[in-house]
Amino acid sequence: MRPDRLHHNAYVSKDLEQTRAFYEDIIGLPLVTTWREGEGDDAYCHVFFELADGSALAFFQFANPTAAEEHLSARPKSNFYHIALNTTADYQATVAAKAQAQGIEPQIMDHGYCTSLYLSDPDGMLVELTVDTAAAQPLIDERRKDPHRELKEWLAGDHTANNEIRHS
Repeated sequence: MRPDRLHHNAYVSKDLEQTRAFYEDIIGLPLVTTWREGEGDDAYCHVFFELADGSALAFFQFANPTAAEEHLSARPKSNFYHIALNTTADYQATVAAKAQAQGIEPQIMDHGYCTSLYLSDPDGMLVELTVDTAAAQPLIDERRKDPHRELKEWLAGDHTANNEIRHS
């Protein structure tokens, strides 16, 4: 047995209205629940933006602005920490156009097995919208054959690439 789906990933926001506008109006995820909890300086608001499978991206805003700054400053600054969502080429193009209309310049990268559109949300979180290429599934099937062996080889020092599409 294993979990049936991701329930949510949670992040911190300085301004939930800016976050709402980005994730709902640009990315296209509907705001489906808002929870207001705690009291006084301990109060916070927790919102959920739903993906098609029912999972969600969730964001906290704190009544105490110092709390938000503490949490945001503790977040890793590396682009390797990001939100990646699978979508279609048409959806990706629609989001790119909406972002550009709002003055947000998306970046596009071809990874070989997918094409990714990258945007930064209002709090600097990198959001990636991916579209798998036609050649992706055979490569994914190959990588799924023996992931433990692949990992063991990497850990033993074999750092050769195994993404034949990107590194050919």
